[in-house]
Amino acid sequence: MRQDNPRQDQSSSASSSTSSPRQAIEVVSSLISFSHGIRVFAVKWKMLRNKLEELNTGLIAIENCDSNQNPILSGLVSAILVAAKNCYDLARRCVDLSYSGKLLMQSDLDVMAAKFDGLVKNLSGICTAGVLTQGFAIVVSKPGVNACKDDMRFYVRDLLTRMKIGDTEMKRQALVNLHEVVVEDERSFRVIVEVDDIVHLLVNLLDSPDIGIQEEAAKVVSLISGFDPCKSVLIGSGVMGPLVRVLESGSELGKEAAARSLQKLTENSDNAWSVSAHGGVTALLKICASGDSRGELIGPACGVLRNLVGVEEIKRFMIEEGAVSRFIKLARSRDEAVQISSIEFLQNIASGDESVRQLVVREGGIRSLVYLLDPKISSTFKSREVALRAIENLCFSSTTYINILTSYGFMDRLLFFLRNGDVSVQELALKVAYRLSGTSEEAKKAMGDAGFMSEFVRFLDAKSFEVREMASEALISVISVPKNRKRFVQDDRNISFLLQLLDQEEANSGNNKKFLISILISLTSSNTGRRKIVNSGYLKNIEKLAEAEVSDAKRLVRKLSKNRFRSMLSGLWHS
Repeated sequence: MRQDNPRQDQSSSASSSTSSPRQAIEVVSSLISFSHGIRVFAVKWKMLRNKLEELNTGLIAIENCDSNQNPILSGLVSAILVAAKNCYDLARRCVDLSYSGKLLMQSDLDVMAAKFDGLVKNLSGICTAGVLTQGFAIVVSKPGVNACKDDMRFYVRDLLTRMKIGDTEMKRQALVNLHEVVVEDERSFRVIVEVDDIVHLLVNLLDSPDIGIQEEAAKVVSLISGFDPCKSVLIGSGVMGPLVRVLESGSELGKEAAARSLQKLTENSDNAWSVSAHGGVTALLKICASGDSRGELIGPACGVLRNLVGVEEIKRFMIEEGAVSRFIKLARSRDEAVQISSIEFLQNIASGDESVRQLVVREGGIRSLVYLLDPKISSTFKSREVALRAIENLCFSSTTYINILTSYGFMDRLLFFLRNGDVSVQELALKVAYRLSGTSEEAKKAMGDAGFMSEFVRFLDAKSFEVREMASEALISVISVPKNRKRFVQDDRNISFLLQLLDQEEANSGNNKKFLISILISLTSSNTGRRKIVNSGYLKNIEKLAEAEVSDAKRLVRKLSKNRFRSMLSGLWHS
């Protein structure tokens, strides 16, 4: 394959009285292309090519600078051209296999790599000292929405250069621009992974002494840490330590970004120990305990700690540091994100651990959760949903805890949401009531006393099949208690409504018959209930259902007929 020969350009450029960045870019670019055809010492040449590309990126950033007006920059460009000529000589010998020995050539290539590394550092130093300023730097336009991947890659590489060799303001602005492109274009995530060193540089900038650069770097890391290919690169670059240090001493916005990053990165429990090893647990607990921290920071900080409780040793440390009482207080926060994150933390830390569950109860956890259900306070549907789920997980497995719930007025508040609010709120309350009805006899009795049965009846003709099913099963469960059953049948409207619904189902060929018949079967255990069903005028309809082989209809007829026969015998006996 024919190789491009840049020897002539290099020679003329190196000997030119004035060497411009544009000349150096052309020579270095040509050398990079030429090196791709080399088949020997592949590892060494890959290392050299990386250095050349890094140098080329820096040169592109200063392309518009006038080296004639700065002898230091002019001398550096000349040195780059000379080094490129010497490197081409090595490349030519490797292509022709004309070198005298492998060991000697490997040594020469190492020396050349070190030479280019020094040139890159010198260029960075000159630019940082003020040679490269915003006024001289070429401005690369941000790619549009439909731009090709190569344009995106070129733009990101330009930003990388500015972050590497620009002054403080240029670095900060490059980070701002990178954040913008990541927010606007999902393709940039993959480009960032593909562009050498950018993730590693972002991690380094988290430790920048300039608070503005640190903050902007944290914001970019926060975004890319949610992208799986970036996660592994971030972890491999040692991001945990710098993120924890931002949590400890960064700006408020920097801390928020660091906490969001850690929350995403600790979704994989393998990374939990890394956070703990750098003192992250203590820093996060301190944030959550501080009355000065904003909800935007406390929310993700809670989220990180929630992710870490799966590690037993870390969980025990949190408990010893008073995390339970701290998060119970946070559950009463006015900030929705803080409420939700703290409640989820309490659920996680108590999950499968009865001793921690008891601690949550002792510290007033149940009272705080019931408080969030108070209709008088301003609370979102999401917060109440999370609170109800936590109550179910923490309390429904214990009669003692259910009794505590009842003493705090939980039944009345659940009944309120069952009766009021939009459909989503009512259905949520019904799901919780349905689960509560299956927990204990005490819960069933309390529900009967509170007035849940009439509400369950109301949901029996709901449009949703799931709602009708939950309402019927909850009602069957609650009326299994004799006291509740007696109260239910004493209200003539209850049985009458059930029979009317059954009649409508028969007329409309609905699929609600099974639920209704199951409830009526439960009521036949009551003498009053049986009598009201028999005397209702709907008995013939029930018998027709039995003849039509409708599920459980025959069983209902047998129960009603058996008791009618007993009544008949009783009448004959006493006549």
